Amino acid sequence: MIEKGDVVIAGVSGGADSVCLLFVLCELRERLGFEVQACHVNHGLRGEDADADEMYVRELCSRMGAECRFFHENVESIAKKRKQSCEEAGRAVRRESFLRMCRENGGTKIATAHHRDDNVETVLMNISRGTGVRGLCGIWPARDKWIRPLLWTDRAQIEDFLREQGLRWCTDATNDEEIYTRNRIRRNILPLLTEQVNQGTVRHLDELAEQARELWEYLELGTRQAWEHCVHGAEKPPDGCTELFIDAAAFSREPTAVQKQLIKRCLAEVRGGEKDIGTAHILSVLELFGRQTGRSLDLPGKVTAQRVYGGIGIRRRREQCEAPGEKVTLKIPGETRLQKQNMVITCKFIEEAGIEEAREIPQKSYTKWIDYDIIKHGLSVRTRQSGDYLTVDRYGNRQKLKNCLINEKIPREVRDRIPLIADGKHIVWIPGLRMSHAYQIGEKTKKILEIKITEEKENVRDDQSPDFGGKG
Repeated sequence: MIEKGDVVIAGVSGGADSVCLLFVLCELRERLGFEVQACHVNHGLRGEDADADEMYVRELCSRMGAECRFFHENVESIAKKRKQSCEEAGRAVRRESFLRMCRENGGTKIATAHHRDDNVETVLMNISRGTGVRGLCGIWPARDKWIRPLLWTDRAQIEDFLREQGLRWCTDATNDEEIYTRNRIRRNILPLLTEQVNQGTVRHLDELAEQARELWEYLELGTRQAWEHCVHGAEKPPDGCTELFIDAAAFSREPTAVQKQLIKRCLAEVRGGEKDIGTAHILSVLELFGRQTGRSLDLPGKVTAQRVYGGIGIRRRREQCEAPGEKVTLKIPGETRLQKQNMVITCKFIEEAGIEEAREIPQKSYTKWIDYDIIKHGLSVRTRQSGDYLTVDRYGNRQKLKNCLINEKIPREVRDRIPLIADGKHIVWIPGLRMSHAYQIGEKTKKILEIKITEEKENVRDDQSPDFGGKG
């Protein structure tokens, strides 16, 4: 969890769990060679009690020699704006504050005081609300920069330890209020299960979560591998509208668990998040593989899944993604901005560039170097037209643009919206896919033009691909 040289940002509310966390980290910092800083968030919900907690944390950090930052947020107001419960908004605000301090203070890890009881409550809450394997995982001990050093212990052990150390802590009265789901599980459900079903309920549920995490990691590995050979068009096009194609033949060879997870990740990639993607939606897309070509589904987030030849196309519905429209002549050199598409096309001449270096550039999906002397009609960006073609090899053989897009398995509905760099009817480059062989740099090239496509916010899309990376 912690390595030498780390700067650990610890969330400290003043409650028993976080006081224990801060104490343990401060005891270990010299031995392991890391720095401890504390972060306290005042939610503005409990008036004088919250102010008293803040004063205690300030005094505790001073006594332990730990730098502390204090964040004041009006969680009630934030909850209304975000249309969340105060519980949800408070959790989000804490996370945002921890991340902000980590970013601004040079933190490398964020430590929270979750313990075994918290983990079991989370698992039960997920089961009750409806969950899959991921929800059974509960709270991860360590993931990305987030660490939970106390996850192995329980609330009673923490309080006993603090008494042994002579440390006091603050008590949040809202922890006893049963308006919150987690409190009802803590005060009613878990005691009932322990007393009337099995004394080892907490331990068994914690062990179940650990086994689920192991299974989830294995499932994520299989899903990442399946993504490589089942999913095409994974790079986000410069028009900002991701469109994916799932190859039916490759998909059919995957286990059902991997198939479902792959569909979910495709939907999340296209719509920009997993919110509102349920089991019913995943099963509907799975069934679509057995339907005839042309059948489609409307899914949450204005996403459409359609059965096309060879597989399933997943995209945002047409009204959400605008094509470049009419032909726009590129400024050479200079920048051409397409505001509706949030796209910037930058053209510049490359001076004294070596041929070997030039040969590396075409491998980048949204930056190309071309032989400027080959251009006959001038360069423009537009959508496809009748008669468009590409040169496909060094012998000058041509291929119709339509056939090229079919070979690349681009759904019919998408083809009319792809931005193209054209020289008359000759397509110089299909961004994100391929460029015409005729314009590639060669030994006789004298003038090299670089064309780079970025988003308006200067987020360059060079050889980027989705990385789910198993990080939740």
